[in-house]
Parts: sequence; C-alpha cells; structure tokens
Amino acid sequence: MTTKPKAKKFRIRRTPAPEQSAAPTAANTAANTAGTASPAPAAADLPRTTKRPQPAPTPPAQETATGKPTGKPPAPGQVKPAEQEIDEIKREGLTGRQLRLARRMAQKNGLAATSDYDAVRLLRASGVDPFQRTNMLDLVPRNEGSSGADNVPAKASSGRIQLPQTMKVDKTNLPSTETRSPSEMRAMEIGEIQRDIARRRRRRTALLLARLSVFVFLPTLFAAWYFYSVATPMYATKSAFFVQQADGSGGTGLGALLPSQLNANQDAIAVQDYLTSKDAMIRLDNDVGFKSHFSDQAIDPVQRLSATPSNEEAFKLYKKNVKIGYDPTEGSIRMEVIAADPLIATSFSRALIGYAETRVDELSRRKREDQLRDARASLEKAKAERREAQATLVELQESSVLDPEGLIASLRQQISNVQIQLQEKELQLAAYEDNTRPNQARVEGVKGDIRRLQGLLLRLETNMNAATEGEDSLAQKTSQIQMAQADLATADLLMQSTLQTLKQTELEASRQVRYLTTSVEPVASEDASYPRSFENTILAFLIFSGIYLMISLTASILREQVSS
Repeated sequence: MTTKPKAKKFRIRRTPAPEQSAAPTAANTAANTAGTASPAPAAADLPRTTKRPQPAPTPPAQETATGKPTGKPPAPGQVKPAEQEIDEIKREGLTGRQLRLARRMAQKNGLAATSDYDAVRLLRASGVDPFQRTNMLDLVPRNEGSSGADNVPAKASSGRIQLPQTMKVDKTNLPSTETRSPSEMRAMEIGEIQRDIARRRRRRTALLLARLSVFVFLPTLFAAWYFYSVATPMYATKSAFFVQQADGSGGTGLGALLPSQLNANQDAIAVQDYLTSKDAMIRLDNDVGFKSHFSDQAIDPVQRLSATPSNEEAFKLYKKNVKIGYDPTEGSIRMEVIAADPLIATSFSRALIGYAETRVDELSRRKREDQLRDARASLEKAKAERREAQATLVELQESSVLDPEGLIASLRQQISNVQIQLQEKELQLAAYEDNTRPNQARVEGVKGDIRRLQGLLLRLETNMNAATEGEDSLAQKTSQIQMAQADLATADLLMQSTLQTLKQTELEASRQVRYLTTSVEPVASEDASYPRSFENTILAFLIFSGIYLMISLTASILREQVSS
C-alpha cells in the first residue's frame, strides 16, 4: 500500500486496485513522489525514455539482455554479481529523480548504498519498492513506540518489509484517474502560489482602502459637505492705509537717496499691534456690536459664538475674521475684515480705521506735549525774571531822582562854569590891582563877584559831595539803577531766547505729528469671499493624508523595531 502524497493545497489519493494494481509503475510513482517530496527539475534535466521500470513487489526476477524482466525468478543457487545487476539497472533508463528517491529510501531502511544504482539494487534485494511514494514525515526517523501514519500498515511500523498490499475495494479508496506529469504539477503549484499572492495582495489592498476610507476619504467628504452645504457665506471688506509724518523731507546726504519705506516704521507696527489686540476688539464690540453679530443663529455652529461669549472666546474669532498685515517695503498696512453681512463688514472696517487714526494721534501727542510743556515753562520763567528786574528798576527810579546821573553831570557842569567865572573875576581883580590908581568901586565890585562865585562853588561842591558819597548818594543809586537795567537787559535776552526755543519746539512738534492716510477705502462686497469650498476641501484632504501617512510610518517603524 502506497502512502498519500501531500502537495500544497492538494491531496491526491492514489490507491492501487486489488490484485491488478498491486505494483504501480515506477514512472508514475516517481512522478507523483517528485511532485510532493522534491522540487520539480527543469525539462532539460529529465532524460527522454520510453521504458517504464516495473519494480517487482516480489524478489527480483530474471531480466533479459534488453533490460526487461523475464518474469521468471532465477534458478536456485544462481546469484547474479552486483556489477551485472547495476548494469542491468542502468539500462532501465531511470531518471535522476527516481535515483535520488531510491537513495533516500535506502537511507531510511538503513542500507549502505555506494551509489544511487546500488541503492536501487539493495532495495529490490530487500523486497522494498525503491520508488514508493512517501510522505515527508516518513523520512524522519520514528520512535519505536510511534504507530506511524494512518495509511502505513502495521507491519511497516514493526520494521518488516513494506510491499504493496491489497486493500479492500470501496468507494473511498478507488485509484485516482488523474495522471499528471511533473511539469503539470509544477505549473499547478506555481499557479496556486500566484493565486495565493494575488489573494493576499487583494486582501491587503482591501484593508488599505478600508483604512484610507475611514481616516482620509470619509473625513474629506465630511469637510466637503460642510464647506458646500453647511458653512455660512462670509463677506470680506479690504482696505489699506499709511502712517506718515507731517514733514516729508527725506534728509540730507546719502539718507536722502534711500526710500523712506525702508526705514523702520515703528508707528505702523504699533498700529498693527493695537488693531490685533483685545482692546480693539472690546472697543469694536462696544461701538458696533461684534459679539452680537457673530452670536446670530443664522451663522453655522462652527463660526457662531455662544449666546454669552467671553472676551477670550470672542477674541479668538476676532483674530480669525480681522486679518492685518504690514508691508515694510511699501510701508502700508492692509486690513481684511470678514463678517456674515457685507454692510456690517464695512462698518467694522471703518470703525477699525478710526481707532487706528486715534492711536496714531496718541502715539506722538505725549512726546509733543512734553517738549512744548518744557519750552513754555522756560518761557514763563524768563518772563517772571524780566518782570522782577523791571520792577526793581522802577522802584529804584521812584525812590531817587529821576535821573541821578544827569543830576551829577549837571552839578559837574555848573561847578565847572562857576570855576571858570571865578578865574575870570580873579584875573580881572588882578588887573585892577596892577593899576596904580584903580577904580575902587570896580575893584570892590569884582571882589564881591569873586566872593559870591566862591560861595556858589562851595555850595555846588557840597551838593556834589552829597550826591557821590554815602549810602543814599546819587552815585550809589545810579549804580543800583545801572545794575537793575543790566538785569532787565539779561532778562530780555533770556526771554527772547526762550521764545525762540518755544517756536522751534512747536515747529518740531508739528513735524512729528503722524497722519493716517487711507489709500484703499473699505467697500462692501457683493459676492461671498468665504468659505473657499474647493480649496478648503483639497487642503483637508492633504491634511488628513499627511496625518495618516505619519501614523502609518510611525506604526511600521515601531513594528519593525519590536519584531527585530
């Protein structure tokens, strides 16, 4: 009884028919065994022969010179030499697969064969079919206590010679009608492997499509449904404005050659920061009603605020719907305001531009006010000092002669005139006295004039001494008046300088004034600008695909690290 061959995914039973099929042909047995026990050789490796060896289940019979058995056993006492038997076996035209199978059978039965042909000879001499179909498990040495395969006779497990056995004929043990060559079996196995690979590939493709559908396609379809059907149309109002100085001069030297836009415009950056701050949002809500507009039930739930939103929640939505950008090369601020109503979006934009103008005015107002306050304080101080010097001069002038210096000069002139007259009278008297018989009356008259002039000169000198000596002298008062006049002149110069500084400060302050010039006025749009359904859907697909790809790569790397 032959064993059942075990091929991959196929079970082919070949059971010999009673009596007639007790000894299957060696070619069919070797072909079937080759399909199960060893890989199929190429077509060129199989020798072409028309002879099919017929292994005898009984002791070998005599063979003719042509290599065919005669069917008669050798005569008693007649034994062929081993070389002759090997030559006869070689003339049978056995294939390489049959010879390898015979070598394995010899090793299994413990026969020391020197070659493949010797293995065939020894197996036939032992009464074992060298081309018997076996299972791969039969080639493994068994323990004495094992019972063997189900289809192996009990005698084989006890170490007795395995010969083809007759079996009881029933429907389940009929011989197979299929006769396939090794090439057909190899093609069948290759086709089965290919079908298994294709089946695995289809299963993996189906699993990949299922994962993509769950993690990529379904979320993308949901996003597309939201953007095309649920999302509320939003209208955008765009505007642009500049922050400029009152003085448009670009400077001198190389600085005049550079465009003013390349300079750092800190005021424009400050305005941008203010418009994107929570303070601007709260002011916009108090003036125009930012929260109430976005809390309307007509807006979809994703873009709608709650009934009583907090400032933080409203500020998050404010940053999404109010987009402000500053271009340092051109110095312009571009603003885009988004709302569910185009008119409300325009009102929001105009209110924010007004806030920007107020902020621009406040940026330089403090600096201007500080400079002007200092200049005006200096001017007031100079005025007070001048007023004090002038009051001192007036007080000195009121407490003394109106013109002490003129009075002293007058006294000096009078004294000089009296002295001249006195000298003339003395000369005249000397002239009269030189006469031998002068006129006494004239001499007395001249003497009287001299006496009176001397008295007048004495009084004038007394007045002069009183005016120039002492604390209350005219000279002291004159010096005080002169000092007061000098202080008044200094106060006048100081006040003039302070007044000039004030004028320059005012001019510089006027140059530092910032003006917000609106280059693009906000205009209400007629068509909705958001949502951009197609672009947003593509973006959602790319985002979900990227997330899935990152998760897949991470899982693959972790699986590989764990398995290694």
